[in-house]
Amino acid sequence: MTTAFQFDVLATDGKTAARRGRIRTPHGEADTPAFMPVGTAGSVKTLDNRDLDELGAQLVLANTYHLFLRPGHDVVRDLGGLHGFTGRAKPYLTDSGGFQVFSLGDFRKITEEGVRFASHIDGTRHMFTPELSIEVQEALGADIIMAFDECIPYPAEDEYVRQSTERTVRWTRRCLGAKTRGDQALFGIVQGGMSEELRRWSVEQTTALDLDGYALGGLSVGESKPQMMHIAAFAAPLLPAEKPRYVMGVGHPEDILEMISFGVDMFDCVMPTRNARTGTIYTSAGRLNIRNACHKTDARPLDAECACPTCARHSRAYLRHLFLAGEPSALRLLTIHNLSFYFAMMAAARRAIANGAFFDYHAAFREKLASSE
Repeated sequence: MTTAFQFDVLATDGKTAARRGRIRTPHGEADTPAFMPVGTAGSVKTLDNRDLDELGAQLVLANTYHLFLRPGHDVVRDLGGLHGFTGRAKPYLTDSGGFQVFSLGDFRKITEEGVRFASHIDGTRHMFTPELSIEVQEALGADIIMAFDECIPYPAEDEYVRQSTERTVRWTRRCLGAKTRGDQALFGIVQGGMSEELRRWSVEQTTALDLDGYALGGLSVGESKPQMMHIAAFAAPLLPAEKPRYVMGVGHPEDILEMISFGVDMFDCVMPTRNARTGTIYTSAGRLNIRNACHKTDARPLDAECACPTCARHSRAYLRHLFLAGEPSALRLLTIHNLSFYFAMMAAARRAIANGAFFDYHAAFREKLASSE
């Protein structure tokens, strides 16, 4: 347990397992349920720190693997850690690097020691171990750091899933043993594929280490949505109620709200920012594609119910023009809107939970989404 970190459950819904909470870190607070925008290289693509502040961003995720390769964790450490290096004094979470190494496919080899991989930048070879993952994350100085895990793809052979799940538990123990900083919270990651038995075992083994929080990994990796939801609904309630519960890499709004109803507190995904850069926009009436010709002369904002700076100042017609003209400002304006949509959705969820009305809020959201399809 890390004394500089605290999590409090402030309210529960009553009809579902949804809960409203608050995380306290050395660099500030984060309200939960929380959505963390992804700042892969220490920056949320197309935005700066002022944009994030104006949007109300609290926790931001930075990527261990990418910062290890460039500019190097020693550079970030010597320039004040993530907070000093980026000039952002609010809370950061760093992932372990496990998912990025997993995604390299044929360019990595997994052993008990760790993962040997080739850099996607220049092909140089590296060995990432649980100990090195912690060393890098301590140098980066995030408020919350993640244990190094092996992300299990879907589908996978039963024996591989078992061996991988057991290895992640052993790696988590090594991460805990390697941790030296008392001002960073360490979260463990539960694996187990689509097996209830292995998920339960992984929860039991990982929570026995009394870490500061726990994540469900290995979801949204190729399985069907019903499979993903089944495992999340099964595993989330097994995690300690007094610790934060985090589902990694799940980003569809409807999926996030469903998992909030299971008692999940934290989410991250590249979806709102990546989709903004391809012209896919989230609105209260469903998704729209800003490239479509129907927006060419449309004077309306992206979303009449949205209070973000993009919707307050610009029409769909203008944003479509900027996007098709290749203007970089289009990517920033659309990203601001998409993140604003996500943050507003999470704020509404927190209010609904505090009022004991999350069940009704979630049902109304689903109904509105269905009517727009």
